[in-house]
Amino acid sequence: MEAKSDLWDEIRTWNGGSASIEAKSDLWSGGSASKSDLWTKATLQWRENRTCGMEAALECVKTLKSDLWDEIRFHVKMERRSHIEKGSEECEGSFFLIHVQNRKEETLVLPSPMTSTISLSGFKIHNHSRTPYALRRLSTVSPPCHGGGADVLLTAIRSAPRYTCNYPTEDRYLRSEERAWAHWNKLNQPKLIVAPMYDGSELPFRMLCRKYGAQAAYTPMLHSRSFAESKKFRSREFTTCEEDRPLFVQFCGNDPDILLEAAYRVESFCDYVDINLGCPQRIARSGNYGAFLMDDLPLVKSLVEKLATNLTVPVSCKIRLFPELQDTINYAKLLEDSGCSLIAVHGRTRDGRTRERANWDAIKSVKNAVKIPVLANGNIRHMDDVQSCLTTTGVEGVMSAEALLDNPALFGGFRSGEWVLDGEHGFEDGNLDRGDLVFEYLKLCEKYPVRWNIIISHVYGMLKKWFETHPDIRDDFNVKRNLSFEYLYSVVDRLRARGVRFPLYVKKNRH
Repeated sequence: MEAKSDLWDEIRTWNGGSASIEAKSDLWSGGSASKSDLWTKATLQWRENRTCGMEAALECVKTLKSDLWDEIRFHVKMERRSHIEKGSEECEGSFFLIHVQNRKEETLVLPSPMTSTISLSGFKIHNHSRTPYALRRLSTVSPPCHGGGADVLLTAIRSAPRYTCNYPTEDRYLRSEERAWAHWNKLNQPKLIVAPMYDGSELPFRMLCRKYGAQAAYTPMLHSRSFAESKKFRSREFTTCEEDRPLFVQFCGNDPDILLEAAYRVESFCDYVDINLGCPQRIARSGNYGAFLMDDLPLVKSLVEKLATNLTVPVSCKIRLFPELQDTINYAKLLEDSGCSLIAVHGRTRDGRTRERANWDAIKSVKNAVKIPVLANGNIRHMDDVQSCLTTTGVEGVMSAEALLDNPALFGGFRSGEWVLDGEHGFEDGNLDRGDLVFEYLKLCEKYPVRWNIIISHVYGMLKKWFETHPDIRDDFNVKRNLSFEYLYSVVDRLRARGVRFPLYVKKNRH
């Protein structure tokens, strides 16, 4: 193919695909099929002429629908805030990002030899990296015998349907609290939420809780630096699936740039990026993150602002109470003013213990002080607590952590025997016991693999009551080294063979 001029000049004047576009590009030399050069050039041209460059990128990605997303996303992300002014161009940029996020898993069919090479990875999030994997992959595609690489992509662009920006432009000009509520409403206002738990709220457990009534969930706390820098860490610690929504991805950290880099890698797969400002553990103190950032409010402000001004998904924050109520209220207002779209309040102080009652009145005060959605955390043991908390605090939703580890069916209205408060007159056997939950959890773990130490912890938590009455089986479980799913299933079978059940109860006539 003869190199003639600049392909992008022609794309700028392309009128709906009806004009004939000749292969007039200096991006290839002598018919070379170096696809990566195209995208390098496209990025440079987009920076110089943003609107048209974005349109061209959108058309290509709509057609190719796949691995190009990783590379283009980072190029766009790194530059869009400094180059795009408010208005139609910002709207187009947001629509581009949202459009690509909504891709589905399928094999792409193209009228070219690229057909067998390019396929859509769907939600295979483990491979996210700033490394231009897609470009290397495309550069290995052999050019068609009848022409060069330009023909391939030009054919794809010309055959793609035309798209206009239908992103709700008016949302861009809403006040921050209005945008926060618009997003919350689009998620159908989830009220029952799985709280973030270190090595506890991983994908299989989230999916189990969702089956039994949870309407949204947090990931475990992820260390932002490790997540940004280590592909192995990302692959091991963060997995999700299409049904795992709405989803909060929670990060800890104290460096705004590192936090943003980590957030970029997950924003396509979540509904909020959450900043952990509430972890009271010793490791958080030594790492200067979590609840210990309460001592450095300017840093907290910079973290929230960095994410809020660069991400396409809202930023949320999970906090604890200050000893003084007014300090907590001021803290919540600072987060709101910095761009936070949702605040989750753990109703205890940094030094408070989990055995202490959560302060719902303080959570109510925070709710009344801010204009964005608020969630409550603390003292949620069964559905009566859920209703009491919602009524007392006026919050939009509640989250539970420890109680879900014991009973993942909590949000489905099931409760264990110790919380059957009025005896046989108000509750009945729900035809579900802890063994059933363990079986369901193990099947999810086979589908969505996680580390064995996480699996063991969940199994032990759900079978704890049975183990207390059958210590010999517990001791065998504790010393077992070569674990397998077959062995864990057999533990439940052995307990059931003893003829003892620990059923979960539901309210009579609850339907």
